[in-house]
Amino acid sequence: QVQLVESGGGLVQAGGSLRLSCLASGRPFSFLSMGWFRQAPGKAREFVAAFTWSGATYYSDSVKGRFTISRDNAKNTVYLQMNSLKPEETAVYYCASAVLLDDSNSNLLGQYKNWGRGTQVTVSS
Repeated sequence: QVQLVESGGGLVQAGGSLRLSCLASGRPFSFLSMGWFRQAPGKAREFVAAFTWSGATYYSDSVKGRFTISRDNAKNTVYLQMNSLKPEETAVYYCASAVLLDDSNSNLLGQYKNWGRGTQVTVSS
């Protein structure tokens, strides 16, 4: 079982930046594909970005060019740098993991087996 703990959320003005972190434990981190998802009030949880165990990165079209996912295997941590934030990106951001996930499935919520509790990101207009 993988335990995931997110941090770094908060309140930021539109156009601002935040960096989220997710610390993983319980499995060799290098075997984990790591994803970031978000869920706004009243909406379904959606894919944001992924950094697979094979070293590939993927982004949703809505964040491409503004968000950057990275990972530090020595620290068992994945990061999400979010720039040029928009009010509509206010949501709870979740970190998720999957062992040896096929890259082609890295944007699929149902493929991730372990989830953090989430961190709130609020973007004010």
